[in-house]
Amino acid sequence: MSTATENIGQDQSTLFRGSDTEIALKDEKSVRGTPNKAMPAFILGEELADIAEHDERIVVATADLANSSRTRDFAARHPGRFLDFGIAERNMITSAAGMASCGMIPYVATFASFCAILCAEPIRTDCAYPRMPVRIIGHHSGISMGFYGTSHHSLEDLGMMRTIADLTVVCAADANQLRAILRASVDHPGAMYIRLGRGRDAEVYAEVPADFRFGQAKMLRDGRDLTIIATGSQVHASLAAADALAAEGKSVRVLDMHTVKPLDVDAVRKAAAETGAILTVEEHNIIGGLGSAVAEVIAGGPAVRFHRHGVEDQYSLIGPPAALYAHYRLDAAGVTAVARDFLAGTPTI
Repeated sequence: MSTATENIGQDQSTLFRGSDTEIALKDEKSVRGTPNKAMPAFILGEELADIAEHDERIVVATADLANSSRTRDFAARHPGRFLDFGIAERNMITSAAGMASCGMIPYVATFASFCAILCAEPIRTDCAYPRMPVRIIGHHSGISMGFYGTSHHSLEDLGMMRTIADLTVVCAADANQLRAILRASVDHPGAMYIRLGRGRDAEVYAEVPADFRFGQAKMLRDGRDLTIIATGSQVHASLAAADALAAEGKSVRVLDMHTVKPLDVDAVRKAAAETGAILTVEEHNIIGGLGSAVAEVIAGGPAVRFHRHGVEDQYSLIGPPAALYAHYRLDAAGVTAVARDFLAGTPTI
């Protein structure tokens, strides 16, 4: 095997981030259409490096995925504050807790399936329980790993993380919101789980939202017939669905529930009272995640029509991410169809 061929095989950036190298396994919709600078996976290391310029407490670690997360951009500017633990995710989480106990603010990044699911115990015991300011970044969440299958998909992470006491759980919808999340996270008390997609999220926020606050949902569109409460990758699809339904005479409110824990209870209750119908949309199992969190708020309250949309309680299929989103109706067309059926009172499954 030639050196060039070996490099292509070993360079995970070509598989997970996209590059000038064409990869046969990628479908066209998965590769093209989004500028690199607008991808969360591309700006993570850059933003953290900018923050670290003014805060010597910031340290960053990865578990053999510096290319996939682009934390290598941080390493290039702050090599003395960057650690690569190799494929030792549990060790990375526990070490981060130790660093936090010494006054540092560690940001540790790996695939969501590896940090949230594989490392649930050290996240709970070493980070959240002693309220250590560790920021666990789970990138390539949900079904965004596509071909890599069940071991690399994370449809359970929100459910697992939101049951851990004193752990803030937040999802980035796009690159600009991720910048806001990272900036707000520096001095936020306690541990935090930050969920990212695969770095190909379409723009939701034209600029970094100056009014970002953990635990405060953002109303992106008002409406009277239905409220779609979405988080992370599904915010853009939900906005597109609201636009499509508006053309059909339906008025749809869209809430970006970026913080799954603590949930914005007031925003949920307000939506229930004012629109009378709530549809939650998430790239997650419908059990345990955003839909369950919202259901817990409206249970026992005034009557409201309610439906959870995501992946049914099953292991997802394996294939190109774009094809999976279409299959599970987590793209714009799918969310539109689900919302339309829900408003019409017809089955949505």
